[in-house]
Amino acid sequence: MPDEKTIVVIPTYNEAENLKPLVSALLLLPVPNFGVLIADDNSPDGTGHIADEMAESYPGRVSVLHRPAKQGLGKAYLHSFAVALEMGASAVGQMDADFSHPPEKWVELVEALKNSDVAVGSRYIPGGSVDEEWPLWRKWLSAFGNFYARTILDVGLRDMTGGFRLFRSEILKAMPLDQVRSNGYVFQVEMAYLAHLCGARFQEVPIYFADRKFGTSKMSFKIQQEAALRVWAVRWHYRDFKRNAS
Repeated sequence: MPDEKTIVVIPTYNEAENLKPLVSALLLLPVPNFGVLIADDNSPDGTGHIADEMAESYPGRVSVLHRPAKQGLGKAYLHSFAVALEMGASAVGQMDADFSHPPEKWVELVEALKNSDVAVGSRYIPGGSVDEEWPLWRKWLSAFGNFYARTILDVGLRDMTGGFRLFRSEILKAMPLDQVRSNGYVFQVEMAYLAHLCGARFQEVPIYFADRKFGTSKMSFKIQQEAALRVWAVRWHYRDFKRNAS
C-alpha cells in the first residue's frame, strides 16, 4: 500500500567510516516510504555526530536514537523496534552497519514481505553464500551454528543467526519482546524462534554476506561458543509460551 512505511534499524558503535556511505546507499533505493533509524550507543569515534548530520540533511527519512552507552545488540534493537513502531512503521527492518548486508537487497526483502510476516536475507538457501575469503573453519562454524539452532528449536528457517531481516509490524507487536533475554549473537536466534512461536510466515531471500571492509569485527569464537549454550536456554525460557501458543 502506498501509505505503508518501512523503517530500517541500524545499531552503531564506532562505525564512523561506514555509516554515511551506507545510509546514502539506502536512501537511493527505489522503495517508497523507506526510512532509516540509527541507534548509536554513544560511539567515541563520532558516529553519533555523523548520524545527526545525516538526519539534518534528510529530515523525515533519517532519524537518530542516542543511547547512553554500549549495552549490547539485543537491547539496542529492542529499544529501536519500539521507537520505530511509535513512528508508525508498518514494517521494521534490521541490518549491520558494516556493509556485510548488501543494501540493494532491501528491494527484494520489501517485495518478499508482501507474502510473508518476516523476510530474511539468507546465506543458507540456494543463491546465498558467505564471504569467499573466510577460512574453511569459519564457514563450517557458521553453517553448523545455523543447523544447530534450527534443529534444537525446530524452526524451518535456514538462516537462524543472520541479522538482515524485515518484520511486519503486526508480528513484532504479537511477540512478547519484554521476555527477550539474549543480548548478543544469539539475539537473532531468539527473535526468529519467537516469531516462529507466534505463527510467522518466513520468506528467505538469498544474499552474499561479505566481511566488513572498515572497522573491527565484534564476532569471536568465544561468542559463538556462548551462543551454542544459549540456544538451549532460549528453548527452555519459552516452554510455557510455546504450550500456550499451541
